[in-house]
Amino acid sequence: MTLPLKYSIFLESLSPNRDREHQKLPPFLASPEITDLVGTQNYSGLSVFSVSPVEGTICFGKCQEFTVTFSPDHESLFYSDCIQVVIFGKEVIRVIQLKGAARNHMMFVEGGDPLDVPIESLAITTSVAEEAAKSESDRATNSILLNLECVQSETFVIPAIWELKVGGIRTAQFASKKNVEYSWENMQLLQLKGFTIDPVKGTVERGQTKSISVSWVPPAGSNPNQPVTGSAILTVKGDVKEVYSVYFMGRIVAK
Repeated sequence: MTLPLKYSIFLESLSPNRDREHQKLPPFLASPEITDLVGTQNYSGLSVFSVSPVEGTICFGKCQEFTVTFSPDHESLFYSDCIQVVIFGKEVIRVIQLKGAARNHMMFVEGGDPLDVPIESLAITTSVAEEAAKSESDRATNSILLNLECVQSETFVIPAIWELKVGGIRTAQFASKKNVEYSWENMQLLQLKGFTIDPVKGTVERGQTKSISVSWVPPAGSNPNQPVTGSAILTVKGDVKEVYSVYFMGRIVAK
C-alpha cells in the first residue's frame, strides 16, 4: 500500500511569528551564535522571494519541481529568506537558505572586508528621482578595505594574498552596452610599500566575473608592530562609471 505525499512550502519571511522576531536585537548586536534567516526584503512590503507551487500531493514514484523567483525592488547585497519543506502538515524535511543581491548598474566589485552591517532599514532615504538626477561626475566614490596579513619568520616570508572580483551582469536592460572595463590608478607609492595588483586593467564580459589578485610582502626593515597602509583608485566602466577608493592595510604575523 502506498500513500500520496502531501507537502507544503513555507517562506520564513511570511511566518506569523516575524513581528515577534523583529523585537529582538539585530544579529550584528546579538550573540554570534544567533543568526537571522530573513534579511532585507522589498520596500513594497512583499517578500523578495516567492516559490511555486506552495502545496500539493506527490504520487508514488513521481517527483515535483519548485520554482523560486527573486524579485527585488531596490539595490541591496543582503536579501535573504528561508524555505521550509513540510510533509503531512507537521514534519520539516528540508530547510533551504535563499540569498540574493541586486544592483542598479551592470557592473560590480566584490571581495573587500565588510564596511557595514548585513542588515538595512526599509526606510527610503533618497527618492528615485533624486538618484536619477545625479550626473556621472556627482556619483559618490565607493570604498573598499583590504586587510592583508603576511606570515614572517627569521627564515621565510609567506606573502599575503587577497582576491577581488569585477563582474558584469547580463540583462536585457543593458543589451546594447559593451563589456565592463576596469583599471587601477595611483599605483606607484602602493608598489613601494610592497603591494602588488595583477592585472591592473582588463575587460569583463557580461554575465562573467574576473579575478584581480592582490598580494603584499613587507618591504625590508618594516616594523612588525606597525601596519603598512596605502590606497589606490579602481575605476569601473559599464553603463556608468564608478570610482572605488581601495584602502590597503598590511600586517606582519610572526611565526
